[in-house]
Amino acid sequence: MRAAYFNRVGSPLEVRSLSDPNPGYGEVVLKIHRCGICGSDLHMTDGHAPHFTLPENSTLGHEFAGEVVAIGRGVETLKLGDPVTALPFTGCGHCATCLLGKPNFCAEFKGAAAGFAQYAVVAERVATKLPKTLSMEDGALIEPMAVGLHGVALSRLSPGAKVLVIGAGPVGLAAIFWARRMGAGHIVATASSRRREALARHMGADAFVVPGTGEDLAALAADALEGSPDVVFECAGQKDLIAQAIHCVKPQGDVIVLGFCTVPDQFLPAVAVWKEVRIQFAVTYSMREFKHVANVFDAGHVEPRMMITDRISLEALPEAFEALRDRSTQCKVMVNPWLS
Repeated sequence: MRAAYFNRVGSPLEVRSLSDPNPGYGEVVLKIHRCGICGSDLHMTDGHAPHFTLPENSTLGHEFAGEVVAIGRGVETLKLGDPVTALPFTGCGHCATCLLGKPNFCAEFKGAAAGFAQYAVVAERVATKLPKTLSMEDGALIEPMAVGLHGVALSRLSPGAKVLVIGAGPVGLAAIFWARRMGAGHIVATASSRRREALARHMGADAFVVPGTGEDLAALAADALEGSPDVVFECAGQKDLIAQAIHCVKPQGDVIVLGFCTVPDQFLPAVAVWKEVRIQFAVTYSMREFKHVANVFDAGHVEPRMMITDRISLEALPEAFEALRDRSTQCKVMVNPWLS
């Protein structure tokens, strides 16, 4: 098979020929049909964050969907030909967190990101069979959409709540989508440019603001929302945005940090203390949330399809991956490992 590997910082991904994988106990092999490129892939390969870098010769690709083509011993629920997506990590399968469907908190956590390949092995216990109404591209969107769902669920959003979403990348768009479906009253999105305003509105935003030089985001958001936001979702992962979110949120409001900032950051605790702000960091998702995304798509709520802006081959991935490090008009690029 063909697969893309990260060699070292400063070098593009390398597409190699490898032996086809075999499933172990409780595992299946997927023929990967689609895998999305995530911003965290870019962050972990840029060398700027020593605590969040990948070792050499790592595989990437955690937003994938494929078809079961081989089944290992002990597999009980999946069959050959089943369309499947899966969590890109596993745990021991036996501890309390694993049994709750949260293997990301297991002491034996193990990454299983290998979607930039023609085939990948996944554990049945973290796999989700796709409903018949979903395409493989829908299946590959479930992972980023589950990230947004988890953050909005942690916010305990009240019906009619005023919401500000900072960032209009896939995670910010996912937060808008779920905030709309979980009772938000008015949603305002903000970003550094208007290039994704139409997407944000398509996902459920009522307004989109872009502060100009000298303009205060808190004032712009409060004007658009007719009051300070009850909840601010920080979804861009850039330095100083947590401080910005604290500045914008109302007293006793909630700041949900979904952004993946990999450089040292700071904010003034006294500001948060004075406003009694609750700050909640969010990471990944649970099996329950993963499956919920599939069910919502199955019910016809497929607006996230609009996030897909390009489809590329595995051979074109290294060049496209490096191009995404600069500001790009692309939102979600899908890799099709079988595209010539």
